[in-house]
Order: sequence, then C-alpha cells, then structure tokens
Amino acid sequence: MNPKHWSADKLRQEIRNGKWTGQTSGVASGYVQANMVMLPKENAFEFLLFCNRNPKPCPVLDVLEPGRFSPNIAKGADVRTDLPKYSIYRNGVLESEVHDVSEMFGEDTVTFLLGCSFSFEKALMAAHVPVRNIEEGKNVSMYVTNRDCQGAGDFSSKLVVSMRPMTPGQAVRAVQITTRYHVTHGAPVHMGSPEQIGIFDLSKPDFGDPVTIREGEIPVFWACGVTSTLAALSIKSPLAITHSPGHMFVSDLLDEEMAIF
Repeated sequence: MNPKHWSADKLRQEIRNGKWTGQTSGVASGYVQANMVMLPKENAFEFLLFCNRNPKPCPVLDVLEPGRFSPNIAKGADVRTDLPKYSIYRNGVLESEVHDVSEMFGEDTVTFLLGCSFSFEKALMAAHVPVRNIEEGKNVSMYVTNRDCQGAGDFSSKLVVSMRPMTPGQAVRAVQITTRYHVTHGAPVHMGSPEQIGIFDLSKPDFGDPVTIREGEIPVFWACGVTSTLAALSIKSPLAITHSPGHMFVSDLLDEEMAIF
C-alpha cells in the first residue's frame, strides 16, 4: 500500500520497527501531524507559557505529564520511539540525530506535541493548490525570519516559517482553505516579498529542502512549529529533545475533525 494511504497507527508501527525513517510530509494523509519537544519538568511551565503566548507557530495539541510517554491524541503510541528521527541537543547545541530516545527519557521529562502545517496539505491538494515539496519528494522549505515571538521567562525565539510557492490566485485559495485549520497554524502569515521578513535567498532554507519556484509564482509563508525548537534551545538546557525538522509525530486525530466550519 502507498504510504500516503497508511493509517496513523500503521505509520507509527513502521517507524517503531525501523522500516520508515524518512520525513512525513504526504505520509498517512489526513491525520494530524505534530511537532515534538521534550524538556525537563523544571522548564515545562515557562515553555507552555511561551506556546500559549505564540499560538500561531506553537499551537498546543497535547502535553504529557512528567515521565509519561503515551499521548492522549494517539492510542498506544510511544513518543520515545514513534517519530522517524529525533534531534538531541546538549546546552543548546545539536549533539546527534537518533531514531529512539528511550534511554534518554526520564521520570521528569515533559513532552509537548504542537500542530504542524503538514496537516493541511491534503486539503490544499484536494483543491488543486500545489504542494511543491510533495510533488518533488522533498521536505518543506523552512526559514528563520526577523520577527520576534513573545518571550516567556527565559524562553525566546524568532518566528520560523514554512514556504510553499503558488500563483497569486492559488494563494488566495490557500488562505481560504488553511484558515479553517487553526490548530495546525491556520492561514499564512506572509506572502510575496520575502525580504520584508528577513529572508533574502529562498534557495537556501534554514531547515528542509529548497523547492522549485516557477514563473508567475510567489512564496507563501505559514508559521512553523520549528519555532518551538528554537525556543527550547534558547535556554541552553543540559538536555532537550525535539523532532528533526520534517520528521513529525503522526496522531490519531483527523485533519477534518480539527477544522473550523
């Protein structure tokens, strides 16, 4: 079966068994995907406050109690093993990328699952709005902007955005479609003129892969959950664990169940 048509549970099983290690854009289509951040309990409140103050890039889907690894939004799942790739940071510096964090997960580890724009890609494609990274088999392009998020305690970050190129007419349709998906970043935050938000070379994303921008197309930018990673790193915790960009946790929630009608 095409991975696009897998259930969320099927995908998580493939990941847990080491059979799927790639990025998750376009996989298990129709299920809500999530960014993931793990931090020590002592930092959890201020990080949650940061997310609440910046709901556009960091919409909270689930927060697990310290030491708990089975989320409410995915029956039988394990956040220690069910993401295709994790990034391990020590004192704010990337140490390694791994496929299992069970040995690093402790009794005081708090896991946050935050909405991801991969969750509205199916709706865009159904309306014949292009999703170029899926067309080209790539990870989505992500950029750090010059916009400051609202800080909380010691947590701070610039806004990170994901970009999808399309014609101006398609961009209008994309606004109409994605506004409904408020828990997965909602409508775009900017379109065209990338230099206005501090992006000067679209061919060099900070995360993910560059994609083709065709004649007559403009870049359309959505708030991105990688913002939460930058925030988590801002305090230089002895240990922080996040999803690797594009390698998301896939929940049992359905995109359409989370949309506003």
